Amino acid sequence: MPILGSIIKSAIDLRKKLPASEKTNGYKLQKKTLRKLLKRGSITAFGERYNFQEILKEKNIVGAYQKNVPIFDYNMIFRKWWYRSLNGEPYVCWPGNVKYFALSSGTSEASSKQIPVTNDMLRAIKKTSIRQIFSLAYYDFPKEFYEKGILMLGGSTHLSYNGTYYEGDLSGITAGNIPFWFQHFYKPGRRIAKERNWPTKLDEIVKNSKDWDIGVIAGVPAWIQILLEKIISHHNLKTIHDIWPNLSIYVHGGVSFAPYIKGFEKLLAKPLTYIETYLASEGFIAYQSRPNTNSMQMVLNNGLFYEFIPFNEINFDNDGNLIENPETLTIDQIEEDKEYALLLTTCAGAYRYIIGDTIKFTSKSKCEIIITGRTKHFLSICGEHLSQDNMNRAIQMAEEQMNMEIREFSVAGIKYGNLFAHKWFVGIDNSNVDPKQLSKIIDQNLKILNDDYRVERIEAIKDVFVEILPSQMFYDWMKMHGKEGGQNKFPRVLKNAKLLDWEEYIKQNKRTKEQSNI
Repeated sequence: MPILGSIIKSAIDLRKKLPASEKTNGYKLQKKTLRKLLKRGSITAFGERYNFQEILKEKNIVGAYQKNVPIFDYNMIFRKWWYRSLNGEPYVCWPGNVKYFALSSGTSEASSKQIPVTNDMLRAIKKTSIRQIFSLAYYDFPKEFYEKGILMLGGSTHLSYNGTYYEGDLSGITAGNIPFWFQHFYKPGRRIAKERNWPTKLDEIVKNSKDWDIGVIAGVPAWIQILLEKIISHHNLKTIHDIWPNLSIYVHGGVSFAPYIKGFEKLLAKPLTYIETYLASEGFIAYQSRPNTNSMQMVLNNGLFYEFIPFNEINFDNDGNLIENPETLTIDQIEEDKEYALLLTTCAGAYRYIIGDTIKFTSKSKCEIIITGRTKHFLSICGEHLSQDNMNRAIQMAEEQMNMEIREFSVAGIKYGNLFAHKWFVGIDNSNVDPKQLSKIIDQNLKILNDDYRVERIEAIKDVFVEILPSQMFYDWMKMHGKEGGQNKFPRVLKNAKLLDWEEYIKQNKRTKEQSNI
């Protein structure tokens, strides 16, 4: 269907030629969005409980909303409200029945969260997705590019149904609701996308890959890399471009791509354009809207209202738990280069809901952000305040310095005598890497990246250990916990029960290997 690709290209080009609109005040957009959300939510049980009708009469609607509605984490809002929607009750937090629930990857708090996905949310996600497609006007791809296939590696579109609602990965829910005109471009197609068994799905994609002309791939970096390696091996290729010569874009999200770049680019014959998205189970929050940046533009006028909690010891305890009555800011009050935990109010019935992500504004005027980590996935056992961003950059630097590829990693803070130590678990498929040398290099990199770490490394963190493991162990551990494939990611920081479970898994794996060698 070349004509469809031409129409899309023409529409994108037309969008580029339209006169740029005047700069819009982000706070005004957000205030307008909040008003719409409260109007829709006012006829729900939640809206009645928190007097949305009265809040809408206030001149300072944002202040009134913050004063009357408490902050919710997942456990609190689920136990008080969302469970009622699961039981089929309509008009609990959003008008009508909730047809879909997205299962989160469960890297913190509950083992698997059930996040409501309403029809209004699906429409908002589609609308933002189309905006992102139009942003390709600034990347200057040829007309022929828009005729190529788009491979989306996500969860199964075969959703579980219990008689009241469907549940599954958000990627599976959205893929099952894609527009009719997109079906021509969408790969792996409906049949393979429904496959629940992850290894079977990968094998099917590998076998069919020779029949597709792919221009865009989208998915979590670790699984995309594994898929490309399988395709190259199965078809006896040198690079993925031997089978997909028109592959030009990789759309990624969920985790930082930085640690994966070195290994990823070994699979290519030519550079790709990397485009980051921030599509969480709670909504499509931001996307990279222009080239030559690593930041994403927040979506301010499409069903999401944001608040920002400074991520510091005043608002969070040492385990990343929110302290009562934290400081909350709106889009006009934030500062660049400071970390914030994100609160969302959405068209799926989330209200002042802390999603667990931390972000940093790189440009206040453009409302552009980067994701720096998770509130529970940072490391600060003695004040070192290591964020996931610090960890990702330290690993990326180590890969360059030692000319090697690190497939996965995680870190834990441990007691060491009367003080502390950090223990890194690093997935490397090269047995020649010296763990002591890698430990020294990671340590040096973190001292450069984080002043708090450098100070605590002298005072309280007495050593840094590295244990090198085959990367497959990370994937097998996730499989053991039902977290294989799709949108699932290995936690970057291991604490408490998860750390004990992981260390026991490593011990058992080593015992099994020793017994097999006898």
